[in-house]
Amino acid sequence: MTLTPLTDTPMNLAEFDLPAGTFTLRRATACDVGAIVSLLADDHLRASFESTSPEARAPYDRAFDVINADPAQLLVVAVSTAGDVVATMQLTPIPGLARAGALRMQIEAVRVHSTLRGNGLGGAMIGWAIAEGRRRGARLIQLTSDQSRQSAHRFYERLGFEASHAGFKLTL
Repeated sequence: MTLTPLTDTPMNLAEFDLPAGTFTLRRATACDVGAIVSLLADDHLRASFESTSPEARAPYDRAFDVINADPAQLLVVAVSTAGDVVATMQLTPIPGLARAGALRMQIEAVRVHSTLRGNGLGGAMIGWAIAEGRRRGARLIQLTSDQSRQSAHRFYERLGFEASHAGFKLTL
């Protein structure tokens, strides 16, 4: 199995023409970190863990540098025609021996600005991620969603995902 680095992906990845406007999906840059953190913090489950204050910015910048330096990672943002970052997600290929050496594509930290939910942007982004996974040779796309996010579960099920496993985490 050959793992193609995600860094060969061009800066602008897709354009989505939706009822709420036109959105460009592109690779995130260091200038986007503040907007991404704001999207993460604009979530009732994550608000107490994320901080948008300038004093708390350093760990996010360090994390971005690690993600950006890793050729296997792809952190993307969706940008409105006004230039605002309105959505984000991260793709991580996971090579493995299971399933006859299948490559999995993990989708993480999917966030769409609360004012734009329900307009098709999230579905367009996930559709693009699935196509990108196929293009990269993935045989399985996987993601996790907090058990309390019932509307997100319905969203993913409408896109063809199945709730197939129980997930476990250990906070360190």
